[in-house]
Amino acid sequence: MHVWVLILGAVFLGLTGGTVYLSCAVGRFGLLRQLCGDRTWLRRIMGFCVVLLGFCLAARMTSVINAIIIFLHTLAFFLIFGLIMRILKKITGRGSRIFWQGWLAVLATVLTLAWGYYSCMHVMKKEYRLTTGKEIGSLRAAFFADSHIGATFDGDGFARELEKIEAEKPDILLIGGDFVDDWSKREDFVRACEALGQTNFPYGVWYVFGNHDAGNMADRDFSAEDLRSVMAENGIHVMEDTCELIDGRFYVAGRKDKSDRSRKEIGNLLNGLDPSKYILVLDHQPHDYAAEADSAADLVLSGHTHGGQFFPFGYVGKLLNTYDRAYGYERRNNTDFIVSSGIADWALLFKTGTRSEYVIVDIRSGHPGEEAGN
Repeated sequence: MHVWVLILGAVFLGLTGGTVYLSCAVGRFGLLRQLCGDRTWLRRIMGFCVVLLGFCLAARMTSVINAIIIFLHTLAFFLIFGLIMRILKKITGRGSRIFWQGWLAVLATVLTLAWGYYSCMHVMKKEYRLTTGKEIGSLRAAFFADSHIGATFDGDGFARELEKIEAEKPDILLIGGDFVDDWSKREDFVRACEALGQTNFPYGVWYVFGNHDAGNMADRDFSAEDLRSVMAENGIHVMEDTCELIDGRFYVAGRKDKSDRSRKEIGNLLNGLDPSKYILVLDHQPHDYAAEADSAADLVLSGHTHGGQFFPFGYVGKLLNTYDRAYGYERRNNTDFIVSSGIADWALLFKTGTRSEYVIVDIRSGHPGEEAGN
């Protein structure tokens, strides 16, 4: 909670101070200079009106939270190019009649957020090849997390993305939590579950809860129990601190979310499993690496972080100990860890620090780590 207080505090300060700064900066565009002449106070008022109008238009076309994201990116680029222009003026001793700071900042904001929108809305495939000393033969697993049904895409949109995953012909599909959002609609999540029920993965579909799935933060037209029930009706295995041996070859262990105080310690959850079998763990939040690396787990799959979402938030979250890893692969002791950036998003329309993805993991017997993380 203290991390969110810090983030919200920083956003508030950025909005307040940024509004003052941008109002002054926007007043330096040529058109406003011509309209207001030497009346600096009028240019600042006009600049404020332009900033306010831009924010309101962005909020109307997207949402308030996305308007804030657009505002903060614009502010950041104005500050960056303002510094660059100051340095250049000091070096050359000359200014320019063209307001390069403003034009370059606007262009950089448009290009960055256009790429961020594309990165969020267009799902890519991310592949890993892992090896293990255990006798598993070969296993092709598909994994995704953070679909937040109804946010980035609805039930039909999810079904289209699912077709791409099924085309990879994985042996098993694993879902790492936040399947739905606090504001998802029943018709969308039911359609998404039906799409999962119509797939043909030899070892089925396995799912763990994320922090949004329980729907504790908003009213919606279905409950967590409804989610469990509809998933079960469609043949989806809901795992809540449970383990299953599949085909006598490997285990799937699904943990309750970190936000659930009743969840078991990883050592207790895996206690009693055959250590000669490969153990694959689903854990929505990547925040228990030390204990999981000391356990019998061979592979831990997580989501939750959205890959850090915006640069450089992935590094900030790591420094604040919000999670053990924002994105990608690492190996600790004898355990492989993979964090996905998520197949979708929640309320945001942009990913500037990562891309939406589903994950394909090919696991085979061999020398551990020799092909990990490709």
